[in-house]
Amino acid sequence: MVATPEKVQHTHEHLSGKDRVAVLLMGYGEVESYEDFANYNEQALNLLTAKFAPVPTWIYPPLAKLLALFDRHEWGHTHHDFISPHNAIFEQQRVGIEKNLQEKWGDKVQVFKAFNFCAPFLPNQVLAEIKNQGFEKLLIYPLLVVDSIFTSGIAIEQVNNALVELTDGEEHWVKAQRYIPSFFNEPAYIDLMAHLVEEKITADLAAAYLPSQIGIVLMNHGCPHKAKGFTSGIAESEAMYDLVRDKLINRYPLISVGWLNHDTPLIDWTQPNAEQAANNLIQLGAKVLIFMPIGFATENHETLLDVHHIIHALEKQHPGTNYVQMACVNDHPEFLAMAAQWADGHIAQLLSDQTLAVNPQLAGHHHHHHH
Repeated sequence: MVATPEKVQHTHEHLSGKDRVAVLLMGYGEVESYEDFANYNEQALNLLTAKFAPVPTWIYPPLAKLLALFDRHEWGHTHHDFISPHNAIFEQQRVGIEKNLQEKWGDKVQVFKAFNFCAPFLPNQVLAEIKNQGFEKLLIYPLLVVDSIFTSGIAIEQVNNALVELTDGEEHWVKAQRYIPSFFNEPAYIDLMAHLVEEKITADLAAAYLPSQIGIVLMNHGCPHKAKGFTSGIAESEAMYDLVRDKLINRYPLISVGWLNHDTPLIDWTQPNAEQAANNLIQLGAKVLIFMPIGFATENHETLLDVHHIIHALEKQHPGTNYVQMACVNDHPEFLAMAAQWADGHIAQLLSDQTLAVNPQLAGHHHHHHH
């Protein structure tokens, strides 16, 4: 039986760390001051690009400064001093997921946000706060990129580094951990993606176009094919695309995956990219194209600026075609409710788990020979 929120508020001071779970919601974060571009890029190069690009680490600082000049030009001059809405949306997601969880668990659960690349919400900063608040149980929950297999790997890397930093004494303060790697195949998410596309068509397009003339580009987070042996998320993203497509294709035959790739030299990226996908559908007779991001849960510069550039280029090539840019799921109430439900089972498990005291000093070097 779960205590009601009213009762929980009175017993909050009696809850110990082992009776509570900290949910660590993780996203990229995006710069809100152009002065931060170089620092942001350097962290991204170290954490992301290093996994798949053959670039020596000494080049990261000057390369980050060079990329910052391009970013400033694109965000500042080309897009009228664009500031990404990502961080604000991610906070709305955090608030909404926490509200849904606390309706069930009360003060036993608190949701924190961490950004891979943006202070003051870097994982080590947020985990220090979680530790200071006396939590002993941790649910790690990457949210921004839906397939999350590759990108949540960097989240785990940062969490592990922070947990080493925050170790003191013989007993580690974290006594129980769980992890949600992805929600690429969650039926509720797949249904919502298909429903949002159908809703848009019914409201704005059905009266003017035959179903076979409506092209749908379902946009995934771009993945490198070779990532030094790391699982890069391609299989999960393709599976998600197939599941959403299967919900739509009998009514709307012109559907393609469109990967939002980073145009990095020497890297073999997933194909077709979103622009090529659109061109392919136009060739097959599409008179209007819908760009729907299914691989990102949170709006960011890729889903906004990159897609804007793609549509602008297509308008020049195919001026007779119309284009519709749809939003990420963001803080859609249905999504926040399902995202909380995906955490429920893990929270129940953490609350029922016996806490385990881990002594990092016992790690030593183990080399077992098999005889």
